[in-house]
This record gives sequence, C-alpha cells and structure tokens, in this order.
Amino acid sequence: MIKVGVIGLGKMGISHCSILNAHPDVESVAVCDTSKFMLSAIARHSEMQCFKDYQKMIKEVKPDGVVIATPTKSHFEIAKFAMHNGCHVFVEKPLCLNARESEVLAELAKERQLVSQTGYHYRFLWTFQEVKKLLDKAVIGRVYGYLGEAYGPVVLKEESDTWRSHKKEGGGCLYDYAAHVINLVNFLLGMPYRVKGCVMQSIFSRFVEDAIFATLVHENDLIGRIAINWSDESYRKMTTQVTILGVKGKIIADSQEIKIYLNDANPAEGLDKGWNMKWLTESDKPLGFYLRGEEYSSQIDNFIECIKHQTLDNINSFENSMLTDKVIELVRKDAEKNGESSDE
Repeated sequence: MIKVGVIGLGKMGISHCSILNAHPDVESVAVCDTSKFMLSAIARHSEMQCFKDYQKMIKEVKPDGVVIATPTKSHFEIAKFAMHNGCHVFVEKPLCLNARESEVLAELAKERQLVSQTGYHYRFLWTFQEVKKLLDKAVIGRVYGYLGEAYGPVVLKEESDTWRSHKKEGGGCLYDYAAHVINLVNFLLGMPYRVKGCVMQSIFSRFVEDAIFATLVHENDLIGRIAINWSDESYRKMTTQVTILGVKGKIIADSQEIKIYLNDANPAEGLDKGWNMKWLTESDKPLGFYLRGEEYSSQIDNFIECIKHQTLDNINSFENSMLTDKVIELVRKDAEKNGESSDE
C-alpha cells in the first residue's frame, strides 16, 4: 500500500481525501490543516493522524506521497520540503505564483527521482484526450486558429474576499480559471511564445482580475484567443470549451461532447462530411471511484500509478506545469505593459 497524506482541507483537499480513501492501493495516513473544526471532524470519523504543522506530519508519518491543496502562495515551500524528505508530490493548480519557483520544483523532482503532478484535471477528460488524437491525425488539417474559454460563478459580488481574491495568496482569475485553459492549449496545440493584446478586468474584485482576454501567438502562423470570466452567474459551475479551426474543418469540445465539422468525409476515422458528434459516454475507460467527475479520480489514480511503477514520465508533471506557469507570466506581463492588470 502507498501511504499518502493530505495537506490542506478546503474544498479540493476534502475531495482528494475522499478519492484517496476509496483507492485500493492507498492508505490515507494523515491530514494537515490549520482548522481545529476540520481536524476534529477527521479525528472523529477516521483513523488518520491529524496535524497542524505539515513539517511535523511529514517527519513523523513519513508518507510515500503527499497531496497539497493549500493556497497557492504556500505551494513552493511545502512541495520543496516534502521532496527534500523523499515524498512524491501532487499539488493543486497552479503549481506556483511565479515560473522560477516552478522551475526549482521541477528540477528538484528530477534530481530526487520523485513523481510530481499538478492538478490540471481537464487533461484527464476523455473529450479533450480525443481532441488531441484527432489533431495528431490532422483530421481538420493544418490548424490556424483557436478560442479557449472558461466561465463560472466564483466572484459574484463586491463583498467577496477569500485567499483567491488576493494576488499574493491565489493570484486571481489568471492563476485559477485561466491556468486551466492555458494548460489545455499547451497540451492540444503546443506552447505559445508570445502574448499580445491582453486585457484583464476587475468586475467585482478589488485586488485581482475577474476576466481575461488575450491573444496567444504560436509557431507556424497559429494564433489563438482566450476568454476567461469567473464572474459569470449564468453558469452553475466552471465550464471550459475549446474551438479549434483548421483548413479542413473545425472542432468544438467541452467536458461532455465534441463537435467536428469536416469539409470532406474522413472514412478512416468514421467521420462524415459536415457535422459529427462524439460524447463522453463513448469512453470505455473504467473508473474506480466517481466524485465530482471522472477527471478528478483519474488524475489521482494516475499519480498513484506513477508512484507504484516509479515512472517520472507522467501527465502534468512539475516540468509540464512550469511551462503553463511561463505562459501565465507572459499573459501577466503583457497586461502590465498595457496597464490592464490589477494591483493589490
């Protein structure tokens, strides 16, 4: 059994605890949080050891791996300490608030030969994995443009004030919602080398942006746009979609379905001329535990499998996440150049 501890018992920390507790290869041995209420509840209803100090937890329990679900500003120090003490590490996204810290963690994971992973769960959705396969097979030909979107109801009033709404704590919408879209863009289409025309708007938040619009420039004349808004009450939860334009058609995909329009039929892929549909229900991948969505359980399962087999070539490693953080910095710097960023 692989011994795992969880650091941070907010919404994502509790979710990860539930998934880990149901995993057949995991022994959930400890949790760490600053909340007395959360720790007392865990102590009453489980056999996990409870700590307020993550360093004490790691030193005393000596877990094989840890899941870090604390505010973003603390990721660097916790992950660094965990790896220095021989732990494999899963960190909620984004990895860090600056790419240099992410690079240090990526180098440390490689040096110590430890499994590292960041919680970009969209890469584990069948729909986006299928889009990647279609693009690799050039089903829509040369790709020349795309639109990456994410909308949701995180900040809906001016009084809202959480760690996410401070730049030095969580980084705002850019480091929360936009990070997911940027990570998907890197996965599907490669990393852009330039960002231009970035506008970041504060709708309700005082210290961070609530909406982001930017143009991303890639090699081979590929240009895309991202449009992100976490102050959109018309959505029940975060909704992410990509629209990809090619010379032979286009693809529109979200977490539930893929729409494929082709100028001509593609018999090899079983696709007709015109519109074609693929749904999440076509996935035949078994899922051991379902909580909030298949992607959340799948990403934890991937982390555990990598530890079991001692493979560092995993999805969303720290090295991969560092590239996402570098694009985030390109977006932020372009916004600052344009005078459109929010300052605390």
